[in-house]
This record gives sequence, structure tokens and C-alpha cells, in this order.
Amino acid sequence: MYEIMSSDEAIRLIRDGDCIAVNSFVGIENPVELHEAIYRRYQKMQSPRHLTMVSSAGFGTWDENRNAEGYIREGAVDRLICGHFGAMPSTKKIVMEDRFEAYNLPLGCISHAIRAQAGGLPGALSKVGLDIFVDPRLEGPGINRLSTDDSFVRYVEVDGEEFLYYRVPKLTVALIKGTAADRKGNISFDDQFMSGDALSICQAVKANRGTVIVQVDRMVDTPSRPRNAIIPGCLVDAIVVAEPEKRNEAYTALTGSFEIPYKDWSQWNEKIDTASVMHSKNNPAGNIIGRRAAMELRVDDIVNIGIGIPEMVSRHARKSGMLDNITLTVESGGIGGFPVSGEAFGAMIGAASVYDMANQFDLYNSGGLDICFMGAYEVDAQGNVNAHRSDGAFAGIGGFANITARTPTVIFCLTFTTKGLEVSQKKGIVAIEKEGTVPKFVKKVRSVSFSAKRAMANGQKVLYVTERCVFRLTPKGLKLIESYPGIDVEKDILSKLPFEVEQ
Repeated sequence: MYEIMSSDEAIRLIRDGDCIAVNSFVGIENPVELHEAIYRRYQKMQSPRHLTMVSSAGFGTWDENRNAEGYIREGAVDRLICGHFGAMPSTKKIVMEDRFEAYNLPLGCISHAIRAQAGGLPGALSKVGLDIFVDPRLEGPGINRLSTDDSFVRYVEVDGEEFLYYRVPKLTVALIKGTAADRKGNISFDDQFMSGDALSICQAVKANRGTVIVQVDRMVDTPSRPRNAIIPGCLVDAIVVAEPEKRNEAYTALTGSFEIPYKDWSQWNEKIDTASVMHSKNNPAGNIIGRRAAMELRVDDIVNIGIGIPEMVSRHARKSGMLDNITLTVESGGIGGFPVSGEAFGAMIGAASVYDMANQFDLYNSGGLDICFMGAYEVDAQGNVNAHRSDGAFAGIGGFANITARTPTVIFCLTFTTKGLEVSQKKGIVAIEKEGTVPKFVKKVRSVSFSAKRAMANGQKVLYVTERCVFRLTPKGLKLIESYPGIDVEKDILSKLPFEVEQ
């Protein structure tokens, strides 16, 4: 039977050495009060310590002084296993300083490993990750020199087929953010943007005789409708009622609590963009790339659009009218709306459905998407892509590997160079006003996020769309298939490549 507790009381249930699973998605749906209670206790008692933290999509608030950043930075955590570190600014920095063990696995593979543990299985098989960095035959998932545990990803063969076998440590504590708890302890997520891995995490923790702690905005007298109770009360040990953080009214559009017609998606997106501290800026190169990439969309496509430059695709699809003829998806579980960018990435405007994250990755892993648009740090002569590790920085692979592994058409959206690139387009004529100082096309990528060899074996169509040209993946590597009006092929493209390409 659950108990209602203060956050400080609930955190006393966490013991030194526990493995904590956090149900968050990059920067949204964090149980902030629970994390900050851990920090308060650690500062006072130097406990809990020697923690292992597991999160499919990472947990942060884009603020190095909030959420889990403090207790991670001060040494409470020995080991961190995440799909993405983007919203955790100080954590991703000290990971590179070898302060503790840190592992980066594909987001969907962590989600499925958690679900497997919930079902009494030690791990989950997947073809996602073969021939990219996480494959133990290449690098493995360890991020820094301390991260040598080889048990989280193994190469195996089953019935003559290649797989990677993913597992996470036994989860002993769940930290969850929900909306409301009824008098039986059932947890609803009505005002949340997603439910993520919440149910699987709780089931796995209880299977390990662990402790489930849920932060909610309120208690309600009337029980939730059965279908709305994502976590049944029998799986909950402690409920912490915390005053909900104030949200700009624009963000109410993301909860699904009221219908948003298609014609209003743009209006709500502009409101959210204005309210976000990470609002988008005018990007001429991004506009060129987004407009060209959006031309690859077809009626009835099921689509995933990555963060960054690829987000421009949805804007141009809206302008052309194509947006009403396709179905957009986001890794956190949303289908059929308009994905939000910036600090609320993972939420959707006008979603038709939001289900568990593991189910979304079932769709992605099986090739259920028709097309995806992804960003890239580097592309090499073979067509391999690095999208998770730049020079001196590390964000993580996120859902990238799952999304690109089997999708029939993969479009990479990237500038030809970066750091200082200035581009203009007038009446369809593109001009490189100032070249970037850092090339994106290199002889060999520093780490492989996308395997060109694997894509060719799968029969995938792969394009690399830049602000000046388009390449296509072939068995021989990259082929230049298009240059834009105003671009000098020799001067602006070929002379700046460190390798030869077909034309």
C-alpha cells in the first residue's frame, strides 16, 4: 500500500548502491522535486551514494543548477546509462573528464531492455546498433576511460542471424513524474506530455523487490478511468505531492487536454517557440536545406523529424500543404501531431495518439516509418555518419540509431561546413557569402552513428542534403546528384571535399 510522503521522507527510501531508473525525456517530465530532495540529503548526509542512474532519453532541465545535476556533479553517482545527455549541461561535461562511468546506448534499446526486465527477462535482442559505435566489435557503449563494463551490449548470433543483446542493471528504484494520484494510488498522466517508460520501469522495479516513488501535482478523490491510469496503485510505494511548476500558457497545447485543429498547429507552435528560452532563429542555410529535403515527402508517409536543422522540414512541409497529408511521429510516443522543438522536445501539438515509448520503438525498429530526416556532425567518403560525438563534446545517440536502422528512406540534413558559414538565397540563386571553417565532410568520421554498409545491405535510400548540393549513397560511396543554382561545382563542392565522389 502506498504512503503519501514529503519529498525528503520519500528519498530516505533510497539506499546507497541503488540503481535508479528515471522516467524523463531529454528536458521534459522530470520529477524535479525528487531529484532536488536527493541533492539536499546528499549535501547533508553524503547519502545516498554509489548510485547507478538509468534513463532511456536522459533527464535534465537544460540548467546545470537544477534537477539531478548537483548530486551527480558532487559525486553521488558512480555509473550513468543514458540514451541522450543533451539537457544535462554539467553532467555531459564531467562525463568527458572521467569523473564516473558513463554509457551511451540507443534510446530505444534501453527502453526495450527495461521492458524486458519488467517481463522477467535479462535483456533484449535488437539489430539496431550493428556496425555502429555501440557494437562491441567497434567501440562499445563506454563514453570515457572509466567505462569498461562490457555487459550492457553483446554481439550474439541466433538461428544464424546477427543481433546485439542489450541489458541494463537490475532496477531497484523508480523516480516518476505523473499528474494525479487517486485514493487507491493509481497514477494518471493527463497533464503530462508523455508517459514514456513509466509502466515498464515500475514493473521492473517491483519485479526486483524495489521501491517506486512518484511525484504528482495533486491527489484526487475520484478514481481515474481505468484506461487513464498508466501506473496501477499496487505498484506504487510513495507518492509525493509537489506544487506543479508554472508553465507558460502556450504549453497547455501539448498535454492533449483540448483539441487543436490542424489549421491552428502553426499558431500554437509560434506561441511555444516564443515562450521557449531556446526559440529558433532565422537560419538561411537551414531554410534551403529544409525546403529541398521536404521535397522527398510523399502523401501518406509516416515520418520522424530530428532536432536541429531537420526541424526546418516540417515548416516547409506546412508551407507547401504536405504536412496535412503525412503523419509525424516523435520518439517519446506521440503520433499524428506537430513535434515541438527546443526545451520541450518530445512533446507534440495536436497528437492523435501518445502511447508508451517502447511501443514507438517497436514501430521504428521494424521499419514502420517511411522516411526520416536526421542531422549530422560528420559524413565520410563511404557515407557513414557521426551524429552523436563532436570535437570535445558529447550529446549522445538518442533515438537516432533506432530511427535510421530500418527506415526505407533516410535523409540527412546538414550544412557543408560549419563555424562561420554564411549563405544567402535570392530568387532561387544560392550564394556562399562566407565559408565555414570546420568541414562536415571528412575522410573518416570520428565515431559511427549510421553505417553506410549496413544501409546498403538493407536496401535503404539515403540522401545527404546540404545548403549547396545533394549527395546519394551508392555501393561506391557518395554520389553528387544535384547542385543548386548559383553554386560552382568545382569551387564550392569538389575542391572542398577530402575525397573524390561520383558525379
